[in-house]
Amino acid sequence: MKWLLFFLDFGISVYRWMVIARVIITWIPSLDYYHPVVRFIYDWTEPVLAPLRRLIPPLGGFDLSPIFVFLGLEFIRGTLLRIVLMF
Repeated sequence: MKWLLFFLDFGISVYRWMVIARVIITWIPSLDYYHPVVRFIYDWTEPVLAPLRRLIPPLGGFDLSPIFVFLGLEFIRGTLLRIVLMF
């Protein structure tokens, strides 16, 4: 059961770093958005960020959706941790 917790935690950590990379990518204006790595990050993060972006409009030009993704990921991680440790 510990291996399941490890893989869940690892997957959430990788996704968190992908969201961080997505935020950093938006700060670089001269970046090639068709680069395969950039496309990969966008393809994996956009399905989660886009619905939140529609619900939470940018505040003063700042996109707040990554903050809510982090909060959601921490909630999911904590819930899964409690469930796995119960068994």
